[in-house]
Amino acid sequence: MHQQIMPAGAAPCAGRLADMTRDARLAMDAGNNDRLASIPNKKQTSVFGEDIMKHWLIGLLLLTGPSAFAQQAVPTIGFDSIPNPLRLPPNLYFGEVSGVSVNSKGHVFVLSRGNTTGPAYAAAATQLLEFDAKGAYVREIGKNLYAWSFGHTVKVDPADNIWVTDKGSDMVIKFDPEGRVVMVFGRKQEASDEETGPVKHPKPPLPAEDGRFRQVTDVAWDKAGNTFISDGYINSRVAKVDKNGNWLKSWGDRGKEPGQFNTPHSIATDAKGNVYVADRGNRRIQVFDGDGKFLRQFRIEVPVPPDAKPAIGRIPDEAMISGGTFAPGSPWSLCITPPPNQVLYSSDAWPGRIYKLSLEGKVLGMLGQSGKQLKQFGWIHAMACPSENVIYAAELLNWRVQKLILKP
Repeated sequence: MHQQIMPAGAAPCAGRLADMTRDARLAMDAGNNDRLASIPNKKQTSVFGEDIMKHWLIGLLLLTGPSAFAQQAVPTIGFDSIPNPLRLPPNLYFGEVSGVSVNSKGHVFVLSRGNTTGPAYAAAATQLLEFDAKGAYVREIGKNLYAWSFGHTVKVDPADNIWVTDKGSDMVIKFDPEGRVVMVFGRKQEASDEETGPVKHPKPPLPAEDGRFRQVTDVAWDKAGNTFISDGYINSRVAKVDKNGNWLKSWGDRGKEPGQFNTPHSIATDAKGNVYVADRGNRRIQVFDGDGKFLRQFRIEVPVPPDAKPAIGRIPDEAMISGGTFAPGSPWSLCITPPPNQVLYSSDAWPGRIYKLSLEGKVLGMLGQSGKQLKQFGWIHAMACPSENVIYAAELLNWRVQKLILKP
């Protein structure tokens, strides 16, 4: 099952449009032939000219009308961005902010690449910082942790444990609410090995191994305490471990078919235990049950404004868009609001928007654009949505977290 989620009234594919136009034209021609047969010759030229104009106008509406309607069908959600929502102490700075999450007390946890140490290339860059509900700095967690290499995401589970995925060390770390390490998954390469270095990207990838990751990306949980881990830039799968850390299973490999992935970049679960995977390279969101059974998939198809500008670099061309990562609507990050009325938020890099969707994939609204000012975004890498109208957005290019208050 593959849904291309488009706004109500959105344009169908070109082939379907052509069929609709052809069928309408044939039907009208047949009717006009009957009409012309009963009209005196001196009036046929006038009637024929009028009908040609009608044909042209109807064809134009068929071809362009739905697209015009599509641009108006998705409402733009009004919102504010709170200035300086998180206040750092002197001489402490964010780098690229790759993760953000909120616990039950409203404390905000930020994963930043701001503590770079080592050489100019392949330097370690992971720092986990906590702020209270009012944005005041509380502490750094895991300073100089062995697993720190190149931080990817931070998530807080329902019991307020703090989980970090590190793309550089291929590890997932679980901290308790006090900030102590209580569980680790995966293993960092040994510094003494002669072949230690950046992980290679063979095509096709080497087979995945249970318990090991290759550029792991994100985590999510179900009510039973099972953890779902998206893995990753090289492996193309979702892993499942139980509440005690026992490896249960994994599913998926590299590809474009349902149940296959090309950079599963973000992951979220709903109250029913269904698993939503941001399959970024395939510019789609796939949905599974808790055992990995494929349920559905959908894409976000919303036109790009003609005046849209990229956050960095050139406007994505056809080749870049076909690669998936910079396709409009391609999901970089996902978050699902708490029950009972859950909605899904997804962000893209181009044109730099956040989309609000139903769990079935209907686009309910959108907000934002690329840029450097408040209410503009520079590659949202992660989001936290503690309620339907509050979003924390972690940005790579702008080195910040924005707190957004939506006004739907």
